[in-house]
Amino acid sequence: MPTDAHPADAPPPAGAPDQAPDHDVVIVGGGHNGLTAAAYLARAGKRVLLLERDDHLGGAAVSAEAFEGVDARLSRYSYLVSLLPQRIIDDLGLDVRLVRRRFSSYTPDPRDPSRGLLVDVEADAAAARDAFARVGAEGDADAWEAFYADTARVAEALFPTLTEPLPTRAEARALVGDDRVWDGFVERPLGEAIDERFADDLVRGIVATDGLIGTFTDLDDPSLDANRCFLYHVIGGGTGDWDVPVGGMGAVSGELARAAREAGAVLRTEAEVVAIDPATGEVRWREGGLDAGSDGGERAVRAHVVLANVAPVVLERLVAASGRGTEAAPADAGTGPAASAAPASGAATVAPRDEPAAVPGSDEVALDDATRRRLARAGMPEGAQVKVNLLLTRLPRLADASVAPEQAFAGTFHINELESQLEAAYRSAAAGDLPDPLPCEIYCHTLSDRTILGPELAASDAQTLTVFGLHVPDRLVDAHGNDELRERLRDAVLASLDSVLAEPIADVIATDAAGRLCVEVKTTRDLEDALNMPGGNIFHGPLSWPWTEPGAEPATPAERWGVATSHPRVLVCGSGAVRGGAVSGIGGHNAAMAVLEEELP
Repeated sequence: MPTDAHPADAPPPAGAPDQAPDHDVVIVGGGHNGLTAAAYLARAGKRVLLLERDDHLGGAAVSAEAFEGVDARLSRYSYLVSLLPQRIIDDLGLDVRLVRRRFSSYTPDPRDPSRGLLVDVEADAAAARDAFARVGAEGDADAWEAFYADTARVAEALFPTLTEPLPTRAEARALVGDDRVWDGFVERPLGEAIDERFADDLVRGIVATDGLIGTFTDLDDPSLDANRCFLYHVIGGGTGDWDVPVGGMGAVSGELARAAREAGAVLRTEAEVVAIDPATGEVRWREGGLDAGSDGGERAVRAHVVLANVAPVVLERLVAASGRGTEAAPADAGTGPAASAAPASGAATVAPRDEPAAVPGSDEVALDDATRRRLARAGMPEGAQVKVNLLLTRLPRLADASVAPEQAFAGTFHINELESQLEAAYRSAAAGDLPDPLPCEIYCHTLSDRTILGPELAASDAQTLTVFGLHVPDRLVDAHGNDELRERLRDAVLASLDSVLAEPIADVIATDAAGRLCVEVKTTRDLEDALNMPGGNIFHGPLSWPWTEPGAEPATPAERWGVATSHPRVLVCGSGAVRGGAVSGIGGHNAAMAVLEEELP
């Protein structure tokens, strides 16, 4: 049943020309950013209605029982927290507990899996040098310390700006205060900076992975896509730490939903938005959500402002379905996830096209191949990862006997991520082939928090593993078919794990109530289907720098906060906003701040 149903949600018939808005703000999409915006705006006294097409809230930040008959609630999609500001937690009174991980990472050496690099955040200088010496990289120990001192400088300078109006590039550079550091991370390809500062292939690869999360690019690409990805992965909290949410990601979204409801926001699930009229603020939606199909009863509501907690490509589709249509943007407009027809940086609507592209109507949620190809030319984003969830009866033994599994899996466990392997994987995927071996990184939630397990499992040696595979672009789905690719990726992930273990990983994978191995694989297309995330892109589009460029001076609150679209009455509040990627709530916070700065009619 829909949640938070309320008589006030039954508007007069759509199309009445003088119909007054039913709400101050309608939020399209109930992911964590939409919930954040709802909480802020409702606390400020605004009449807020949030519409979510699924039967639950949270979007990608959810916990779920992934395996039949198994009492374990895994963070099915997003899984770690870094960019969620303490400011948002404090402002909204969230009861969110985050656990810091003792070990930063462990990386078995693919050249010799009997040795590996364990990065202990509490190790002294001598112990750190010994750890690097074990993999033949003693000379990189001091370089590592110096490099991450530089990232800490950038994090301390820039992270506080993410919940303020966008600084200019010059202001951001002045905050960093070191031209050498700025040039290394912002002006030159990330691969150049890494190769200049580190000598060992293994160490270079560990550093490089933060620039490749969900991002299909070469480290030396002049687009600097890897640099932007890297920046967001090292500035979280002003430290760059990635923390474990106690209770899983669902606990984070649950607290945001509680804060929004208690402030008076109306949160409706099973309400699939089918059209947004940017001129009138009318939002049309279907009762029954995803299960209703075209038979669901259609309703309409009007608002002074509409916040889109959906990808820019989805927003374009919803605007087009209203009959208003959209116009293509100039090729140099904006710096947000999709380019904008608005002049200032941060607007997110329509990317440049090399030929006109038909946009599906409101009843065409699934994209057929022809439509996908057309939208690809219109700026369709592309994800580049596979997510695999596993439940184990115990942690596996490592080929490296000098490190306890409880240490190795306590941080980020890197597999087959030499820099040379990452480069080869990129070339392979760019040619349409699945990388072999598949670069992976792994995280074990239950070593830090066992509350996601039922009592029987929690008392046992059971552990969860989350695997994130790199360089798996969505185009591989078109080349191989989603079902075939999913099976091949499952085998590739298990093979990658086996390459650094002393026993087959299959020997320690638990089984569900039907006797099946507890392995869940989510391709980019699976993310698109489940989360309405085009191309499976976890950032909703290419990441942007967290500042404005010269000549793109913002003229409105929405532009100042990086949430503008080419439609003044529609703002983006999700990962598609400037600074909106990852589980941060920043997109929602910034959209709410922009609304509060505007004078509502």
